[in-house]
Amino acid sequence: MRTAVPALDSLRGLALGDAFGDRWFSVPADEAPADLAARAVRPAPWHWTDDTAMALVLVRHLTVHGEVRQDALAGEFAAEYAREYQRKYGPSMHRVLRGIGSGGDWRAITSGQFEGQGSYGNGAAMRVAPLGAWFAEDLDEVARQAELQALTTHFHPEAVAGAVAVALATALAVRSRGLRPPGRAELLTEVADRLPDSDVRSGLRIAARFPEHTSVRHAAGVLGSGLMISAPDTVPFALWSAAGHLDSLPEALWHTLAGWGDMDTTCAIAAGVVAGRTGLSDVPARWLAACEELPGWIAEATTAR
Repeated sequence: MRTAVPALDSLRGLALGDAFGDRWFSVPADEAPADLAARAVRPAPWHWTDDTAMALVLVRHLTVHGEVRQDALAGEFAAEYAREYQRKYGPSMHRVLRGIGSGGDWRAITSGQFEGQGSYGNGAAMRVAPLGAWFAEDLDEVARQAELQALTTHFHPEAVAGAVAVALATALAVRSRGLRPPGRAELLTEVADRLPDSDVRSGLRIAARFPEHTSVRHAAGVLGSGLMISAPDTVPFALWSAAGHLDSLPEALWHTLAGWGDMDTTCAIAAGVVAGRTGLSDVPARWLAACEELPGWIAEATTAR
């Protein structure tokens, strides 16, 4: 039986992190450091972005098919985009999803991006945490399914490696439910060891060697925190942050936010990983009330399980 409950927890955490992080883009730059130091929670409402929109499609796909079926999934991503294209999709995803929605072959469209290299953006990684929770019993399957879902929109090997890394980290977090969590270096090293040679893997290995007292500012400066909107510039930092706070979703979010950068995506990734282990039981009620609601089928699925 697939681990559906942790997958739904991961999805809900991802959505919260996405909305939590995105809300900070509206804070003036001269006020943001003081507000963060004071942990000033942003006023409601908190709306989630394309990170959550695509994760919802992916989880719904898994509940129907039990695995990634690329042709169907690509079409479902395009259909969701057509419904809510205002969810802050990146420029390359506008081109990809419009092309697929117009009847184009997703393989040709994704592999044709950026002069045949494909996109190495962080979009395949930002949505994948619940898949890692879903297949957590089998890490080889986690990696295979994460790659399959990544390729429907992101052809570049770095984007695929980023997605596989996030899925594996989530699976390891889920496998530690009820047990002592893995240490930060342990988790990052295990994920890196399962990746192909890539900048993502190199970033994770660098992160695994950071001393425990390493500051968020230093980690973000060395690893990047999403300013390049690429998988290598996003995934190592987000996983470093998550791996250091596997027992507290709120702490993981505040910690990740302090890296600034692509805040909705880094927070979505980190929260998706941590919530796969913790659920949302320690999240303040006012945060949950501020966050945009997820579709009704999520609550129905959670109750059914």
